[in-house]
Amino acid sequence: MSLVQTERVLVVPTELFHRLGYFQGFSSNTDAYLDELLSPENTTYRPRGEMEDDPSYKQLIPYVIFRYTDTENCDQLFCYTRGTGQGEKRLHRKRSVGIGGHISSDDAGSAEHIHPYDEGMRRELNEEVIVETPFREICTGLINDDETEVGRVHLGIVHLVDVERPAVKSRETEIVEAGFVPIDQLLADWDSFETWSQICLDALFRP
Repeated sequence: MSLVQTERVLVVPTELFHRLGYFQGFSSNTDAYLDELLSPENTTYRPRGEMEDDPSYKQLIPYVIFRYTDTENCDQLFCYTRGTGQGEKRLHRKRSVGIGGHISSDDAGSAEHIHPYDEGMRRELNEEVIVETPFREICTGLINDDETEVGRVHLGIVHLVDVERPAVKSRETEIVEAGFVPIDQLLADWDSFETWSQICLDALFRP
């Protein structure tokens, strides 16, 4: 059986998200959502294979964007193209500015005094990229996209990571054509990106 069939992932009822305040696209109002969304009283771990087709639950996904500001004060983002071997086939061959993935039930017991969400984000980053530079991280918003099949069953939590040097590189063979690209070039190629990246580019970086 594949990982998608056997993995149990962190989810919240979609009804909870609606009760906290439904939105389509991007919301910067993290204070209105995160405490409730990440509360153990509201989260469960359910089979990923079932959750991929069940819009009554939202899978919580950290979505980490790396930003580098060069000596000419030009902002660049780490971007890449998703290979065809990654678990979410609906995103294959799409460009992306976000690194992250599902929070697994294995993350719940892997580190004491660390929230499973934080541990899962750390694990996903370690699995997907190599970061060889100091950085600062802030949680900057949430993504909800009910207009796409994959978006209806996921809820993104966006983390913006400012790096001192552009020293981030792919660790996975399925993360290809990776590197830092000026934001204006990314905006000019907006149509090639997955929907979540398009939402973030518009909300956070478009003038």
